[in-house]
Amino acid sequence: MLRVVAAFVNAAILVLAGSAFHATGQTAVTDIEQAHRLIAPIAPIAGGAAALLFGVALLASGQSSTLTGTIAGQVIMDGFLQMKIPCYQCRLITRGLALVPALIGVLWLGDGAVGKLLVWSQVLLSLQLPFAMWPLIRSVSDRGVMGSHAIDKPMQVLAWTLFAVITGMNLLLISGVAG
Repeated sequence: MLRVVAAFVNAAILVLAGSAFHATGQTAVTDIEQAHRLIAPIAPIAGGAAALLFGVALLASGQSSTLTGTIAGQVIMDGFLQMKIPCYQCRLITRGLALVPALIGVLWLGDGAVGKLLVWSQVLLSLQLPFAMWPLIRSVSDRGVMGSHAIDKPMQVLAWTLFAVITGMNLLLISGVAG
């Protein structure tokens, strides 16, 4: 259910931004601050509340991502690490780990750095993805771990291919940044 809500929120952001930018002929939007400034004066689409709706949609999207991380953390701590922590403590820890670095970045680099911080957070998430994929693919491929629920050979080939593509793209990203 949460994924469906997150998908609708993300779709709403894209539809609102696409409609706003197409209607005004703005095709060269390069960062989130520029998107916010361009959405604000568009009355025909959402009235004067367009910028507010854009912000609420971004907040909702961020909250759904954080909730997903919280649930994943609880599953890992309960199931794999056998650590029982009350839900409210797990939520505080997870949300704190998500908000504190962002707050430090904004306070240290200023408001103009929000877009750059957002891009760099996505770059870091992309770089971390193969490290999460490797053990996941190994686990779900192992019949000793998964029993009859293990993935079959074609799915393993697809999973390892996606792993290789994502890792290769990250290596290109790193070589482009470093070069």
